[in-house]
Amino acid sequence: MASDNYVQPAIPRFDGHYDHWSMLMENLLRSKEYWDVVNSGFLETDGATLIAAQRTAHEAAKLKDLKAKNYLFQATDRSIMETILCKDTSKQNWDSMKKKYQGSARAKRQQLQAFRTEFETLRMNSGELVRDYFSRMMAIVSKMWIHGDKMEDIAIVEKILRSLTPKFIYIVCAIEESNDIEELSIDEL
Repeated sequence: MASDNYVQPAIPRFDGHYDHWSMLMENLLRSKEYWDVVNSGFLETDGATLIAAQRTAHEAAKLKDLKAKNYLFQATDRSIMETILCKDTSKQNWDSMKKKYQGSARAKRQQLQAFRTEFETLRMNSGELVRDYFSRMMAIVSKMWIHGDKMEDIAIVEKILRSLTPKFIYIVCAIEESNDIEELSIDEL
């Protein structure tokens, strides 16, 4: 059977880094088809006033909400779970955690400014491998992306090419001569 080989993905544990955790958790909830109930919410209604088809749909939505809440509970430790346990829906749980842990807009702007400065001043070290430098660069770009800076590939490609050590000048020239830099993706570089 194909299902015998299926491996249940690990539930991302909340470690205090909300932005990273929320991306992982959202992806998991989307893969389980529960994200719509977390994102849009679930409205609890009196089942007596619903016709049979509506009641069936309502019960299915309620079950999805309970499953989504279960994933959120499993992703948090006891102290955090106790603060969201009193919430009725998965959306309320999600919004509560977002409000508590995401950070203020001002703090995020300050962090983004620090990452931009780090990006602008980053240079390849003498003796450093290109792949190591590339990894350092992409780690900073990822942090900037998490904090709302959707940097274009061209800016990253140009930054990498201009910040390599002088021993790579011939390679940089060859890349610039043989490719349209404005069309060159990070993966192609």
